[in-house]
Amino acid sequence: MNKWKTDKLSNLCSKIGDGLHGTPEYVEDSGIYFINGNNLKNGWIEITQNTKSVSNEELQNNFIPLNTNSLLLSINGTLGSMAFYRNEKVMLGKSSAYLNFKSEINKFYYYYFQLPSVQEYFFNVATGSTIKNLSLKSIQDFEVPVPEFNEWNGIASVLSALDSKIELNNRINTELEAMAKTMYDYWFVQFDFPDKNGKPYKTSGGKMVWNEELKREIPEGWEALKLSSKFTFEKGIEPGSAEYVEQKESIYHVNFIRVGDVDGSSAIFIDTRQKNYSMVLERDVLVTFDGSVGKVAFGLEGAYSGGLRKIYDNSGVIDNSVIYYIFKDERIIRTIHKYATGSILLHAGSSINILTIPYNEIRYLEYQNIIKSSYNKMVMNKKENRRLTELRDWLLPMLMNGQVKIN
Repeated sequence: MNKWKTDKLSNLCSKIGDGLHGTPEYVEDSGIYFINGNNLKNGWIEITQNTKSVSNEELQNNFIPLNTNSLLLSINGTLGSMAFYRNEKVMLGKSSAYLNFKSEINKFYYYYFQLPSVQEYFFNVATGSTIKNLSLKSIQDFEVPVPEFNEWNGIASVLSALDSKIELNNRINTELEAMAKTMYDYWFVQFDFPDKNGKPYKTSGGKMVWNEELKREIPEGWEALKLSSKFTFEKGIEPGSAEYVEQKESIYHVNFIRVGDVDGSSAIFIDTRQKNYSMVLERDVLVTFDGSVGKVAFGLEGAYSGGLRKIYDNSGVIDNSVIYYIFKDERIIRTIHKYATGSILLHAGSSINILTIPYNEIRYLEYQNIIKSSYNKMVMNKKENRRLTELRDWLLPMLMNGQVKIN
């Protein structure tokens, strides 16, 4: 076991505080973002389409001096999510605490705070029955181990190297997906696929005909295809939470993927001896049809719930790589949302029968030949990230308690 000295976080930081308690005046597209705890994800400040902007004047009126030794921590609602500050133009809200460390040891505490025991401490000292709130005083008084430089620097270096590789794989996948999506839009939305002379079809005067079902012009010789006539939508099985287990106890236990797991990985397992579950492999495409409807995922493996559909071509002609981008088509996503029913929990099962696209099998097969290898690379990167994440999560407590040492 490590025999590190301990100290209060307040003694290791020049300042610990939080952001604005109130609502700022929002403006459009200022490039200065108002950040709360839900923007802190895996060490990064995540800007989404729902993140609001504030003016430079608002920022100056609520200025907080941050630097590269700062660690941002979510303290309201979702507790314990973190991000480093990388000189982004941001203004903090009250659910984002900042810990301005006196040295680069913030890199060590980013990992230390991820220990299950520390996350449990945050939850236990937080107040509030419905929405949990972690007070600044509980953070300031929190006693933490203080390793020597060579120890904390070594631990942070090993774990951050794994995170850097995960982040690199994510960036590669983002670029590969963007390129394939752009090509899909050119070919099947704008109809500027290469004609027989290699020129963009519609822009070069290719013949277009009106299609009554789609209410738009499509290339001559194409058809309006109902996806339910071409693809199978295989619904998962929902066993109920009583059959969930949190640890993989035998070879019969597999990941159980729920609607909320399509953006990450499942932390729940199911014993496949209990039922004949619907199964998904890493190249398969899953789409959410309950709750947050219209989300599309690949790279997952295991059993999946009734709120998801595995989508595939029974004939095996159209590959999963193409199916993935069909269901990333904004028109398909909008249709799923439009026809989803339910006042509290949305259900999009009825949408299956009205999902329609302009279709020409030859063109889709040409597209498939181009993007299939990129899709396979994306699947491999996701698989590698899962292994790296498992290794990092295994190493983390071992390094912190001294079972594994860094030379």
